[in-house]
Amino acid sequence: MTISQPRFATTPPVDSEPIIEATEVVKTYDTGRVQVQALRGVSLTVRRGEMVAIMGPSGCGKTTLLNCLSGLDVIDSGRVLIEGVDISRLSDNKKSEYRAQRMGFVFQFYNLLPVLSAVENVELPLLVAGVGAKEARHRAMGALERVHLVEWASHRPGELSGGQRQRVTIARSLVNDPAIVWADEPTGDLDSANANEIMDLMVELNARHNLTFVIVTHAREVADRTHRLVQMLDGLIVASSPARARWPLVQPNRSDGERSFPWVKS
Repeated sequence: MTISQPRFATTPPVDSEPIIEATEVVKTYDTGRVQVQALRGVSLTVRRGEMVAIMGPSGCGKTTLLNCLSGLDVIDSGRVLIEGVDISRLSDNKKSEYRAQRMGFVFQFYNLLPVLSAVENVELPLLVAGVGAKEARHRAMGALERVHLVEWASHRPGELSGGQRQRVTIARSLVNDPAIVWADEPTGDLDSANANEIMDLMVELNARHNLTFVIVTHAREVADRTHRLVQMLDGLIVASSPARARWPLVQPNRSDGERSFPWVKS
């Protein structure tokens, strides 16, 4: 399969208002034997319409940060504002309601129900939220059209390629017209050709709809397609730069036991 020339996010929205404002976020997990401080006072601002990639070694806190920003995890201290709403202070029910109305989620392994067709998987969150069947189907077909998959609407996940299944997942994340899409390793289970197509799609959605993306990834070629790369290490953000600036990736250890971030001024 021929891999097309990749598309890159352009014109980062430097003058747009903040949509995510996290301040001194701390998250600790108690394993029963030891407490693990996954986030150690993380602060991060993301502007509306920005595509941000979060990278770092395994276990550095990337997914924990995504979960805390989106309200999936309860933080120990600090504050998380989404569109000015302090979700860290909302009840569980209010958080769930806010996520259903204003957020979309894309995961590495799709999380599609195998017995449902593509359009049924996409419309399911709307039906659960009480949207009428006719309206839910109309909106689900619209979301599939946005990801160029209308002709596959009646097919079940098992009849779709990996790239097509991820498109269904993205369509599902768009069906409620969210302000933010959170993506955790969205290309991690795809070959390079399909990964390229999925990133092209997300760049297109960002450009056409001013849609904010926060993407956790291990792949530098994914991060390079976004506006900004945020690098994490040991529960902290250690660097933030334009994604294509070509800073070296953080390394968890050096032979002398120290950590070096040459792009960070002391």
